[in-house]
Amino acid sequence: MSSILIRHARLVPIGAREHAPDAPVDVLVERGTVTGVGPALERPPGVDEIDADGRWMIPGLWDQHTHLAQWTLASQRLDLAGARSPEDATRAVAERIAAYPDFPVIGWGHRSASWDREVTVSELDAVSGDTAVVLISGDGHHAWLNTTALLHLAMPVRDSVVRETEWFAAYPRLVTLVGNDGTSPEAYRRMLDHAASQGIAGMVDFEFGASREEWAERWVQGCDRIRIRWATYADTLDDVIAAGLRTGDTLPGCDERATMGPLKIISDGSLNTRTAWCCEPYGDAHRLEYPAGQPNLSGSELREQLARAHAGGLEVATHAIGDAAVQEALAAYADTGARGSVEHAQMCRRDDVRRMAELGIRASVQPAHLLDDRDLTERIWGERSERCFAFRWMADDGVDLALGSDAPVSPLDPWLAMAAAVHRSADDRGPWHGEQALTVHEALAASVDGQPTVGAGSRGDLALVDRDPLLRDVDATDTAAVDRALRTMRVATTVVAGHVVHDQR
Repeated sequence: MSSILIRHARLVPIGAREHAPDAPVDVLVERGTVTGVGPALERPPGVDEIDADGRWMIPGLWDQHTHLAQWTLASQRLDLAGARSPEDATRAVAERIAAYPDFPVIGWGHRSASWDREVTVSELDAVSGDTAVVLISGDGHHAWLNTTALLHLAMPVRDSVVRETEWFAAYPRLVTLVGNDGTSPEAYRRMLDHAASQGIAGMVDFEFGASREEWAERWVQGCDRIRIRWATYADTLDDVIAAGLRTGDTLPGCDERATMGPLKIISDGSLNTRTAWCCEPYGDAHRLEYPAGQPNLSGSELREQLARAHAGGLEVATHAIGDAAVQEALAAYADTGARGSVEHAQMCRRDDVRRMAELGIRASVQPAHLLDDRDLTERIWGERSERCFAFRWMADDGVDLALGSDAPVSPLDPWLAMAAAVHRSADDRGPWHGEQALTVHEALAASVDGQPTVGAGSRGDLALVDRDPLLRDVDATDTAAVDRALRTMRVATTVVAGHVVHDQR
């Protein structure tokens, strides 16, 4: 924990009923907590001082859903986001192998749900020979491997992709194929510095196959830039409970900026893989083994995991994308008394949003996904699209909203998330179901981890931005202009627990 005095900052009101002084004020942080706000504060001995020069101050931003090892590795992977067909992907693989014949190929970002046919292992084998190839879908829920990679990762040989639970279990073994250079402390520090440059003070890490000991090792190697909440999965839950770790506790080997997060449960699949569990069949159900998707856990298995976590003092973050999965997740929370969030909540029924509010379950949502999923949703969920990314329903019903990215599925960029929540379009088309949009004020409030307007007692996690982030100088009805302003918001300074972790004033 550290101390700092920031002079001449304009406070931004966060809560709907909160107000902020019209004139710039000084903000004093002592031992990691704001202790004073007002004009011309006296600087205590030994406390550093910086001048905000009239910039706007907000609480530090949070990304509530990330996969940090995958995000850190993403820059080194073959980018397949632009692949429009299996042939595009195999052509890119062949070119990568020709350029780097001695290295395995790890690809990321293809969205095969928009392709006109299923892919096969044999066609990937035809362009790769003995070079191992693993192509991870843009939603992270399946991977297209060649035979060499299947054998290396000790998986049964087949002629189809690897999906859902089988893929999640295999993912940590990628290190045996590519090593861990991409997730070295240096690589993590670069990623964390980039996050801090966007005003991010904290992130929730949902990385697959990770351990708390890995964060302890990174922490002492300089990866203590911002706050981290580390989530456990079922395979490490016994260890967490045995260690007596409860949500909010400091991770052993770290300081209070790195804490225990929730148990993460992946209760269904995804839209792109067409495994999200829905109440009605997909529009292309004739192509699917499971026409309406399917749950990854039975109802009893889901409740058993929630109950164990709750008894152990852990919150639960339940991935649920389809409306049937959301409905079942809420029923499981009600039956077990567990607390926590529904992650994604991509398609919801109206009554289930109300139920979420009644139960006090957070909606941890990733608005940038709607930019990628807009066209596919219209094609395979049809009229149900009006119930997708239903942020307005959630806000109006009093659901606690928390924004994130799901990086690397979407970029780790809180301003993009806010822009998507407000404008709901990434191109020249108008907002997609603009009736479900948030206001800028609501989007910002959902991005600060529940912190209020900066005041005495606030966390010493602060960000200074070059313009009013509420964009009160922009016509709120021109959501395209609001979108541009948010996407180009410049962060001058980020402070975490009183430490300056980014400064470009």
